[in-house]
Amino acid sequence: MNWRLSTIKIYIPPFIKRKKLDELFRLTAHAFGCETPRRKGQSYRELLESYAEFTKVEAEKCLENRKDLTEVKSRLFQGASRLGREIRRSFRLRSQAEIMEMSRILYRLLGIDFRGSPGGDVTIKSCFFSHYYSPQVCQLISSLDEGLAAGLSDGGRLSFIQRITEDKDCCKARFVITEKRT
Repeated sequence: MNWRLSTIKIYIPPFIKRKKLDELFRLTAHAFGCETPRRKGQSYRELLESYAEFTKVEAEKCLENRKDLTEVKSRLFQGASRLGREIRRSFRLRSQAEIMEMSRILYRLLGIDFRGSPGGDVTIKSCFFSHYYSPQVCQLISSLDEGLAAGLSDGGRLSFIQRITEDKDCCKARFVITEKRT
């Protein structure tokens, strides 16, 4: 495993965690076509709670107003994909194992217990956001997950099979990563 990835497994400075969560706020607000809420002075936990509430409210508005869901999903996917590509480059992720490990680390920061197998099976036994999201909101917001996965893996695909928000005991997904030959 590369040294950059090994380092953040041990410790991620709080300012980096906040910076990445701020980026997630901005790209999500852009996707919904709204302003980014004020977050100054909040702890990381408070930021995470604010993000959950913000995404819930904006997704519900989108679903209620029958806004163009395809366009919103596309913007969520594209924004998260850019973020994933940036992380991939910064950490020089190359192998499927490194991509899965980075995914585990990133999701842990968001209060999500992401476990991925070498074959691409993903299980999420607990999710911070499941206490906020309805099944419909979760399905819309998961465009972020799909985009992040595509960016981290240079085009891989994450597909959910079941979700905690659908009264299941865990989320299950497949993360198909095509190894690039060099």
